[in-house]
Amino acid sequence: MRVLHVVQSDAFAGVERHVARLARAQSAHGDQVVVIGGHRARMVETIDDASVRVLPAGSLRQVVRTLRAASRGADVVHVHMTSAEIAAALGSVTSRGLPPVVSTRHFARTRGSGPAAGLTALVARAPVRAQISISQYVADHVDGDSVVVHPGIDDRPDGPSAADRERSVLLVQRLEPEKRTDLGVLAFSASGLHERGWRLLVAGDGSQRPALEELVAHEGLGGHVQLLGPRSDVDELMRSAAVLLAPCPVEGLGLSVLEAMSNGLPVVAAGAGGHLETLAGLDPLALYPPTDVVRAGESLSVLAASTARRDAYGTAARAVQRSRFTPLAQVEGTTAVYRTVLQAPRP
Repeated sequence: MRVLHVVQSDAFAGVERHVARLARAQSAHGDQVVVIGGHRARMVETIDDASVRVLPAGSLRQVVRTLRAASRGADVVHVHMTSAEIAAALGSVTSRGLPPVVSTRHFARTRGSGPAAGLTALVARAPVRAQISISQYVADHVDGDSVVVHPGIDDRPDGPSAADRERSVLLVQRLEPEKRTDLGVLAFSASGLHERGWRLLVAGDGSQRPALEELVAHEGLGGHVQLLGPRSDVDELMRSAAVLLAPCPVEGLGLSVLEAMSNGLPVVAAGAGGHLETLAGLDPLALYPPTDVVRAGESLSVLAASTARRDAYGTAARAVQRSRFTPLAQVEGTTAVYRTVLQAPRP
């Protein structure tokens, strides 16, 4: 299969990581893959496959121009996010058409926003022949039918036991309002772990960093909370931390949660969104009522006190990841959608 992925972005956040990992898995499966978009150096590093070309996508005009050229000979154009759908729509009407377009929906909301939402949605939907949702939660909240294909995560080497890990809670996400990193800081404060010599490590950056710095000072957590900024060594952080905290109450699925599971790292997460699909049934402390920082703090405190429980939870989480959230399962599910589209009559 010849696949062209498109994401109109020069960044490297969750969606771009999703695209890079899927492209790598598809190439390993024997597909010919080209990627348009994402921070080029980070995409190339993550894909780690010289046969996968990564082309820039800094603006809508550049994406449309590159898409028209790169789509020649492709079997499927696979777009990610509304801006890429719009690029495909423009590309299809300004050329002799594109190969069938499949769209992955990453967020639990309908297309478009603001006064022109209806027009934006109409244009974006036009070229899309099939939709993939990264979780059932997303599928239940997007416009139109979609097939659920969960992201896959590569196996990690065995990590250290809980007794050999640092006394630290790790939080990995963009520091943007919808992620509610503030709730993570408040949950750590409520846990009292800082009084027992524990630290909260926050990997990521965004518009909320100044507000978070003020919150850390207000809670008296200076010296106990470290805002690490963007990091390329997340796996190393997960192999040394004791618990991952995931406070976002509207997460489509949560790649950092899957990465933690792959590393045998216990997770305490808001009991909402895609977290219910990844963590349900693993441990009673895995999920807490969304925004309830006191309950979240209690779960952190209990897990911190028991290395045996953290080891058991981490082992169970890793087993679930290896059985349900694998690159092969993602490639097979994605290819099934491609084949359905290719076998259907062209509209």
